[in-house]
Amino acid sequence: MAAPPVVDLPFIDEGLAADIASGLDAVEKLLRASADSEDAFVAEASKHLIEAGGKRFRAMIVLLASHFGDPSAPGVVPGAVVIELTHLATLYHDDVMDEAPVRRGSPSANARWDNTVAILTGDYLFAQASEILADLGPELVRIQARTFSRLVRGQIRETIGPRTGVDDITHYLEVLADKTGSLIATAGRFGAMLAGAPDPIVDRLTSACEAIGVAWQLGDDLLDVASSAGQSGKTPGTDLREGIRTLPVLYALAANPPANPRLHDLLSGPVPEEHVAEAVTLLRADPAMTQARAELMAWVDRARQDLLTLPEIPAREALLALCTYVADRSG
Repeated sequence: MAAPPVVDLPFIDEGLAADIASGLDAVEKLLRASADSEDAFVAEASKHLIEAGGKRFRAMIVLLASHFGDPSAPGVVPGAVVIELTHLATLYHDDVMDEAPVRRGSPSANARWDNTVAILTGDYLFAQASEILADLGPELVRIQARTFSRLVRGQIRETIGPRTGVDDITHYLEVLADKTGSLIATAGRFGAMLAGAPDPIVDRLTSACEAIGVAWQLGDDLLDVASSAGQSGKTPGTDLREGIRTLPVLYALAANPPANPRLHDLLSGPVPEEHVAEAVTLLRADPAMTQARAELMAWVDRARQDLLTLPEIPAREALLALCTYVADRSG
């Protein structure tokens, strides 16, 4: 099975690109083997999202980070598989909580089977990740446990909303750091640690990768408003229809007085289908979009500052190019 395509990094070194592609091929093979089972149904359910595709973005981060040490170290590919299995497991659980009918262009596991199967399949993938992790050493087990704690905490905080007295925007950014940034941060940490990189480099990569993860999600927030369906892969205004308060929406609602009272009224709850196009048009023109993009750029700049302290090798340039990609993808 060929590896998925690498995110297009315009300044990536050809030798590095070949190494990453080879590494992703090895990740893909071990990922599929790890999700397998003697039970045919368990194997089918576990491979459901793997078969649906995906960029293996987090695995790519592990592989890039490993180039700050020895990328051929035996734990690098298993470490990348642990990260991908963890990510896939969270997607099974997310689809149950969100009642999502589709994932990666295919019916979600809960839609194809039911919620119980989806939850248990996610649990199975977590267990498979733990089995691989046990062979990588107790320190990585500890880091993974802390990461999983952050993932769950972020989901809980998103579900219950901000505590009394906590600013909605502050709460939202903290949730993104836990739900999205934490696993991408651990991808960078695993790659560098397993390759034997020095501790200061490991720490810088961890910080940079968390910032990249938050920026990536903020880019998705902007894309839901600013992009065409062809650009984003989903219908513009999907979050508005579902009443999801992304960063542009939170900024629009926080304005006092509101820049556009009509938009403020529309965003106060899920936007009815007949008003989605209007809400998207008004939000595109609202100062909230500029504020949200400024926040995205602050996270990108934070990542760049960390990366610029690292050795000048092709992997650093690739990660810096990734920062540019994250900044540019939302327009």
